[in-house]
Amino acid sequence: MNTGRQISEFLGPLSLLFIGTFPIHLYQGSRLSVETPNLSVVVLAYRSAGTIASFVESLISCLEVAEPDWELVLVGNFFPDTGDKTPWVVADLAKKNPKIVAVTEVKEGMMGWDMQSGLKAASGKVIAVIDGDGQMPAKDVIRVYKKLKENNLDFAKTYRAQRDDGAYRKIISTVYNALFQALFPGLNSRDINSKPKVMTRSAYSKMDLRSDGWFIDAEIMIQARRMRFKMDEVETVFHSIDSRPSFVKPLSILEFLANLVWYRVLEFLPGKKR
Repeated sequence: MNTGRQISEFLGPLSLLFIGTFPIHLYQGSRLSVETPNLSVVVLAYRSAGTIASFVESLISCLEVAEPDWELVLVGNFFPDTGDKTPWVVADLAKKNPKIVAVTEVKEGMMGWDMQSGLKAASGKVIAVIDGDGQMPAKDVIRVYKKLKENNLDFAKTYRAQRDDGAYRKIISTVYNALFQALFPGLNSRDINSKPKVMTRSAYSKMDLRSDGWFIDAEIMIQARRMRFKMDEVETVFHSIDSRPSFVKPLSILEFLANLVWYRVLEFLPGKKR
């Protein structure tokens, strides 16, 4: 039984004042409409307390012009005793805007776990997911969303035509994408890990995502290939980030490679596909 969740449901936003030293709940304001929003944007905000508010402001400005019927799902999951203030920041943003949902749970995994918790909380007819650290421009959500709608696609995303995050990351990405294409040929994608990724509710409901780590982007693309989604890409510029070091460590690269090989093997095992 999740006592913290029961208390938070009873107290609503006041639960932030009473439950231990951190919020363990999903907070949502009262939406202006009971209708399903046209677009839900899941923003991955791990350890982004100092920057997420400005990113959200920029994203909302874009949404209000292009798609006023929107919902934001801010994922501020956290590890205890790390001093991460992100859960409070995203919960405060949700309290101030009824179209924002904040997901603030104790982490049981890395990016994949965060993304899955955000996708499950999203209620829109179309779902987008983007990192909230500013490396990917907020306006790209609208550009990719328009591509999906105008071309009646199941799935759309960006590819990083220009990368400003250093030669090392660019080389790693080039090798990784080449290996992905060799193991999973025929997929119309030049950049597997790039976001935002935008998909219809129907496309998302067909996926069975399992990864709780950095492999989640590749798992999405593998399943999109297997189900022959109609998809396309738009180019973008990937900015550098100076506010924190990369969360992707050398060990994560080995994890990527091992998972690629394993998921390719699974494609040939009846009933074992992921």
